[in-house]
Amino acid sequence: MNQEIAPFSPESEQSLFGRYLPAKTQEIGREIRVFMPKFCEVNDRKHQLHEVIRLSGMNLIVNNCDHQLIIKVGSIPSARMQVYFIDNEEYFINSKGLLDEHGRPFVDTDERLLFFGRGTLEAVRKLAWQPHLIHFTGWFASMIPFYLRRINKENAFFSGTKMVITLMGDQFDGPIGGDLERKMKTDGATAKDLRLYGQTDYLGLMKSAITYSQGVVIGSPNVHPELVAYAKENKRNVLDYIEDRDEFFARINKLYDTIVGSSKFEN
Repeated sequence: MNQEIAPFSPESEQSLFGRYLPAKTQEIGREIRVFMPKFCEVNDRKHQLHEVIRLSGMNLIVNNCDHQLIIKVGSIPSARMQVYFIDNEEYFINSKGLLDEHGRPFVDTDERLLFFGRGTLEAVRKLAWQPHLIHFTGWFASMIPFYLRRINKENAFFSGTKMVITLMGDQFDGPIGGDLERKMKTDGATAKDLRLYGQTDYLGLMKSAITYSQGVVIGSPNVHPELVAYAKENKRNVLDYIEDRDEFFARINKLYDTIVGSSKFEN
């Protein structure tokens, strides 16, 4: 799961990571599924997106209101790779990206994070594709660990699924808006969840995601040093940044083996 993927997003350190790591992982014979938010900057006609009817249509309750989950798909022909988009008319239709024109979170960012986190995992379930590992990048995916834990309490679909987070230099100023704690409670958050997600600025969200992850990839030389220190202090499997992209992606795939076990990928 990536918050930015080229060519659907403007080229950046993060969008290029989201484009080339999955492709490299697929090239070595691993089955992948790739997801990102359907911000309105992603042009349906230009990228030939179409709605996946069999996956769309369910409603997700966020803040005690129903919000329709729409799932679209596009492709990157040169990589023979499909990308699934999590969409909703209320949360994404007027949103060009992660932050507003002043570089601050939108007023409804808390609900957008909840919708994207839950919507992505619901899409994976509807695909009937049980992942050995979920690798997510960027703060917009920071609620994935919470929902993975919550969904596992209801059924065993994601039983045994491991998590790896990539840290990038994508920090923003100030807390996200809204009342995240109250909205998480309606989705079954435990006291531990609420303690972890009590701090809703960038560092707080990412530390919470690190806590629930087994592996941490330092995806940029611009990662906040406090997050790197936190990951190492908490004895996560940490892969430091490597400038050579091919070598970096090869090391990331070795990290997958370490966390999941290479035998599972060979099944």
